[in-house]
Amino acid sequence: MIDVDGYRPNVGIVLLNAAGQLFWARRINRDGWQFPQGGMRTDETPLEAMYRELEEETGLAAHHVEVICATHGWLRYRLPERYVRRHQRPTCIGQKQVWFLLKLVGDEDALKLDACDKPEFDLWRWVDFWYPATHVVNFKRQVYERALRHFAPLVEDLFGVQLGSLPPREETGNPPPGPRDGRAAA
Repeated sequence: MIDVDGYRPNVGIVLLNAAGQLFWARRINRDGWQFPQGGMRTDETPLEAMYRELEEETGLAAHHVEVICATHGWLRYRLPERYVRRHQRPTCIGQKQVWFLLKLVGDEDALKLDACDKPEFDLWRWVDFWYPATHVVNFKRQVYERALRHFAPLVEDLFGVQLGSLPPREETGNPPPGPRDGRAAA
């Protein structure tokens, strides 16, 4: 499903653990790390799509999480020209997303990256709040920054912490140490 402007409706998921860290996962067979996200079906609301994508990409069900907040309206990003498939109609030039902030209320042992037939991720880890905004692929950075800025005050209130401001962008894509495959011990 592509809208008249060429954007694919999509949902993004920011998942918090009890320490206020964020779930960060590596795309299978790639070096790119990101939050869970995925396209909406024509018969789904953003909330329904979020729960479906959450289960497909992380193995978590609705009872494993608490929905804290969602962004208002769509946050958009354009795909780099090399990713635009001009031969397909309608042509998708980017994604428009509703982002959800979730808190893990179940045990992290419930995280299963191979919960569906075609897993999206092969490794995951918990990272500090602002880390994804400076380490995601360049074309998604502005959307990540906007979503995290929207959620930061809620996370500060929820955990009684000061997150500070978004650090300057780094050119490295190197993740912090300690990847997990969902089966590793904490």
